[in-house]
Amino acid sequence: MSPPDMPPEDEYLCVGICMPEPDSGYCLGCGRPPIPVSTGGQQDEFEALCAEHVENGTSQTPETPQADSATNRDSTNDALMLPDSLLVLERGWLSSNNIVFFEGEQAAVIDSGYLTHAAQTLALLAHALDGRRLTRLLNTHSHSDHIGGNAAVVQSFGCQVIVPSGIDATIAEWDEEALLLSPLGQSAARFQHDATIAEGDQVELGGLVWHAIAVPGHDMDALAFHNSEHRILISGDALWRDGFGVIFSELLGHPDDAGGLKATRQTLDKLARLPIDVVIPGHGAPFVEVEDAFERAYQRLASFEQSSERLARHALKVMLAFALMERRQLDCKELPAFLASLSFCQSVNARYLGYEDEALAQWLT
Repeated sequence: MSPPDMPPEDEYLCVGICMPEPDSGYCLGCGRPPIPVSTGGQQDEFEALCAEHVENGTSQTPETPQADSATNRDSTNDALMLPDSLLVLERGWLSSNNIVFFEGEQAAVIDSGYLTHAAQTLALLAHALDGRRLTRLLNTHSHSDHIGGNAAVVQSFGCQVIVPSGIDATIAEWDEEALLLSPLGQSAARFQHDATIAEGDQVELGGLVWHAIAVPGHDMDALAFHNSEHRILISGDALWRDGFGVIFSELLGHPDDAGGLKATRQTLDKLARLPIDVVIPGHGAPFVEVEDAFERAYQRLASFEQSSERLARHALKVMLAFALMERRQLDCKELPAFLASLSFCQSVNARYLGYEDEALAQWLT
């Protein structure tokens, strides 16, 4: 069969400006090859930024702990109206951001990044902690780029782990199918959690009270955290500067009345009613353009609601981009077999696209 009609180019814009991974050349945000975007004013910035990062061999992920200096933190927090008790370690796109909260001689962190970045996560945290004792690690949801470093963080710092209540049994049993590890060909080290947190709960982090909010869609058991005093939302993958995480649950065959598209719209509606001045997303830099971010998220959601095939194509491209970022390279001759080994890929292709293995691999590249 011939490839389906592609949506407009700007539907695939990543969060902010494309940032190519040095070895593969694929964007760390949207997974697309480094080609100019179609939104006019962004193009010059895109090309200059891509050239700089390819030439320097760097990415958004800090290569050394010194990348997050106290001076940078203070100026960034002032610009974004963030309290001094909070530090955002902005990572690349294989690992989620780490959000560190300072509590006197102690500290807490939200999310731990991907397994293969664990050593870097530990170095960044040690530098940020500056002698403080890490006592708690909370997770927004159970995907590998948010929990992958949990075991290493616990082993290194001896902290407690607190997970959303909806994934309590999944984590305890380490169900790799439910965690989307084996279906997506991703990795995470098994860990044990000490407690759970649910919607409506309050947790004090960095001397501030945060309200846990259920944000199903990308992950049906995900939580966000909102502080009403400073009007800050820690959104996980429920809201980015230019969209949200892949709506896996819609593609996994949930019934219409409990599907991911409907849940995502309800989540956006819920978050849009909150008083928010700053959003700290799971990926990308914190941002204050809250109204515009919601507008973009609703537009992207509408495009997926209009076409499940579009959502399926987007999901498979993101899945392949993630695999390339982790593996650094993948021989094109091996791609059909690799895709055939992933149950998520096979299920989505069978339900929405109908390609033969070779044709699917060719279309994705």
